[in-house]
Amino acid sequence: MTITNSTDSDIAEIFRLYKLATEFQRERFPGNLWPEFERELIENEVAEKRQFKLIIDGEIACVWAITYSDPELWADDDGVSSVYIHRIATNPDFRGNNYVKIIVDWAKAFAKDKKYIRMDTCGDNKKLIAHYQSCGFDFLGMKKLEEAGNLPSHYHDADVCYFQIKLS
Repeated sequence: MTITNSTDSDIAEIFRLYKLATEFQRERFPGNLWPEFERELIENEVAEKRQFKLIIDGEIACVWAITYSDPELWADDDGVSSVYIHRIATNPDFRGNNYVKIIVDWAKAFAKDKKYIRMDTCGDNKKLIAHYQSCGFDFLGMKKLEEAGNLPSHYHDADVCYFQIKLS
């Protein structure tokens, strides 16, 4: 198992995994589904080394992105204290292996100079909330996002759940 930055050659697979994740959301958790993300967004994340992949036996098992600032969602974001994890998408061939815990362990080492690892999700999905808590996140509550600004469409008028891990 290896965690590394995604590359330009991974972009098609990233979009395939996003599509499969959205289909999974539609089946299991209808409501706030991921939109089709702009290719430029993913290309920028790859170029800025903020898109990651977990590789197992030569296959991409999981992908995710990070940001260092997320002020539209986090009112106290100062642009330096946190790493924000976004869009975890697991290859269906690898589902059920609790990669969020692996990502959390990776993020703790990656963000060792930060105060927080943060994440959000849309909707009141009790199972997902419990899963993220079992992976070490504190559930900070849910808030109706009335102004989504430039955020993707699934945030518009959404109930957003906030999670964080305080680093020592």
